Amino acid sequence: MASTPNIAADNAAADTTTAAATPRPHLDRLLAQARAKGPIPVAVAYPCDAGSLQAAMQAAEAGVITPLLVGPKDRIEAAAKAANIDLSGATIHNTVDDARVAAAQAAALCRDGEAKALMKGSLHSDELLGAAVAKEAGLRGGRRASHVFVMDTPGFDRPLMMTDCVVNIFPDLMAKRDIAQNAIDLAKALGIETPRVAVLSAVETVNPAIPGTVDAAALSKMADRGQITGGIVDGPLAYDNAISLRSAQNKGITSDVAGRPDILLVPSLEAGNMIYKQLVYMADAEVAGLVLGMRVPIVLTSRSDSVAARIASCALAVLASAHK
Repeated sequence: MASTPNIAADNAAADTTTAAATPRPHLDRLLAQARAKGPIPVAVAYPCDAGSLQAAMQAAEAGVITPLLVGPKDRIEAAAKAANIDLSGATIHNTVDDARVAAAQAAALCRDGEAKALMKGSLHSDELLGAAVAKEAGLRGGRRASHVFVMDTPGFDRPLMMTDCVVNIFPDLMAKRDIAQNAIDLAKALGIETPRVAVLSAVETVNPAIPGTVDAAALSKMADRGQITGGIVDGPLAYDNAISLRSAQNKGITSDVAGRPDILLVPSLEAGNMIYKQLVYMADAEVAGLVLGMRVPIVLTSRSDSVAARIASCALAVLASAHK
């Protein structure tokens, strides 16, 4: 019997060897684009642990953001001291020791124009997003908020975007319209002139028993009629013929998107979350991500994110903000 691979051990080793050695040309190009725009002020909500402070200060060192640290000053400084993190170049906006209060204050800085993006600290994502979408925050846009990953996958000749794997659980048709438009707009901010959107499902034919196929077909027609603009949308497409031109040709699919997508639009959070994690943990993909559809981009970093992912996510915020 074959031995069971020790994924935890492999990942630990990768953190110091493989990950450092793996080229990330697509994310490197995004970082260069962001640096050319110059750093933007970013409100970091409740950065009271080493991980969130490191994420902000590493992005500052990379030349893409100027951190505005929003939270209890004593805790922020204590966390920085314990982790030997230099806060030079950051401004601390002192609040009471309450994550929701800090999130609301960070959102207010964005509303008032003092910050151009919002970034997660050591609080839950729903606390940050709740503060951002609150009426008094004034950050709601004309569309539904959605999350987009930009993935740098070894062997893939361009960055691959995937949406929505984080925010919308079971989006309906009109929510998917907004999700598609948000992703297209970000792709354009990255320099992709006419983004190609593959709307994924289990099969490439419309089947009323699989609601995602019906939504995919409707989204394709909505793009034809100008309800989604700036990109080419096609679906339903199964994952194999969305990604592989050979697979699409073998199945007789004629499409401007199949085999060469820039954006994968998934049918649900559950499906998308599994796909992107498979690419990360089995195909060595590196990912950066943003929440879009608000007046400012929102960076949701995770403790499991690599340094490259944290910096690249901030670079995306710079490019998205400049595009607005």
